[in-house]
Amino acid sequence: MSAFMSLFAELVGHIADLLDPLFHASATAAAIVLFTACVRLLVHPLSRAAARGQKARARLNPQIAELRKKHAKNPEKLQKAVLELHRKEQVSPLSGCLPSLFQLPAFFLLYHLFSSSSIGGDANTLLDHPLFAAPLGGRWTDALADGGVFGAQGLVYVGLFLLVAAVATFNFRRTKSQMAANPLPQGGDQQVPGMGAITKVMPLMSFMTLFTVAVVPLAAALYVVTSTTWSAVERAVLYRDMPGTAGVLATAG
Repeated sequence: MSAFMSLFAELVGHIADLLDPLFHASATAAAIVLFTACVRLLVHPLSRAAARGQKARARLNPQIAELRKKHAKNPEKLQKAVLELHRKEQVSPLSGCLPSLFQLPAFFLLYHLFSSSSIGGDANTLLDHPLFAAPLGGRWTDALADGGVFGAQGLVYVGLFLLVAAVATFNFRRTKSQMAANPLPQGGDQQVPGMGAITKVMPLMSFMTLFTVAVVPLAAALYVVTSTTWSAVERAVLYRDMPGTAGVLATAG
């Protein structure tokens, strides 16, 4: 693991060296943004597949409603019928989770790199590389202790929080609008128990990013902010023809 982290640290350092003529002291922060963009490009085919799956599930809602009427007194037959419909249409209700799952290793890699004081037995010099005035190995609590909310470091986090709040608000409105236009059939998804409860809290999940940014090292927070912003733009494009999306995009524009 130590050797792997050393290689990753060297990779980040090499990317930062390439970006130094443009970003100077914040070159390592720019390297993290570029690394995040590369990860999202690799995951993009899964995001496209997830979008196709969600659109397909929305199209199946009328058929599922008919199955509910047909098997209203037999939940076991209903579950089997819905499962068979999903198989026939090649729809997986879990496909939307794959893009997030495949990003977790990259996030934890950055988190570990910028949480370790040493890499391969040597001091981890990346920790002191800044995003403007805030070190990438620092946390929001460090910024509060050094100048407070509106100190030089604190303002970096204020900017990140404002960006996350704007993206989360956009996602909240878009998700609520889509859910209203494509409601989950009464009783929830027969193929995934508990999906109804998950759907109720889904619009609020984007705001959890604010908590993540506040507690992880700044480098990991930068990954989260970049990835979240990418997701908002990506989903706006991939789901632009979903019912309930047009009004949100028009207002945002």
